[in-house]
Amino acid sequence: MLSIRHLTARFTSHLGRLDALDDVTFDVHRGEFVCLIGPSGCGKSTLLRLVAGLIPPASGEICLDGQSQRGPQRKVGLVFQQPTLLPWRTVAANVALPLELAGAPAEEIRERSAALLDLVRLRDFAKEYPSNLSGGMAQRVAIARALCQDPNVLLLDEPFGALDALTREHMAEELLRIWERSQRTVLMVTHNVAEAALLSDRVVVLSPRPGRVTDIVTVDLPRPRAPEMLTSEALQRVARTLRAALSRNNAQA
Repeated sequence: MLSIRHLTARFTSHLGRLDALDDVTFDVHRGEFVCLIGPSGCGKSTLLRLVAGLIPPASGEICLDGQSQRGPQRKVGLVFQQPTLLPWRTVAANVALPLELAGAPAEEIRERSAALLDLVRLRDFAKEYPSNLSGGMAQRVAIARALCQDPNVLLLDEPFGALDALTREHMAEELLRIWERSQRTVLMVTHNVAEAALLSDRVVVLSPRPGRVTDIVTVDLPRPRAPEMLTSEALQRVARTLRAALSRNNAQA
């Protein structure tokens, strides 16, 4: 469904040319949950922004459903590490924003917003403002807002990075539930190896900058999954494989 071919990204700073990604190639299949892991600064977030069409690549190609991806599209939803909710809009109005910008009919906006608030278990908070939400609740609103545009691919950029450990574990469980019900294709950045093992069908491992694909690890664990699996030997075995891949990258850097 999502095909990334020979993708290279570079930027110019006061230090000169900065190579962020180099010759990155991999696929994400329809309905698949794929995580990106790698050391800080290896270009994981840059890769998501390239897929979202927010920045152009220096070279290479991104194809979605066989079509070359050029610029932002409704087919791709992006959730940042911070929820980036509009503080003057209610929860329901934040979720509805993509449909409003697209000029959707009022009845469609109301129905789809209500359905998504049910999906993320926040219908009772529809009239609240972001300042009255916990961090985990705000991220669920951000996920609902991204799903509101009915994207084919959902991009998640370290969405739980600012949460405490217990809330992060609960949000991982919520994300699994939402993904199982919505059947979206997901590409997610995380620094948490155990989290990647819990959530993913496959994990793409990137090298230190410039980011290159060094390993693609298949997570052969049964679904549905739950946070209780984090302590299981099977999941810990996958986590050890991922840590070994990251260690080889650091040794070669």
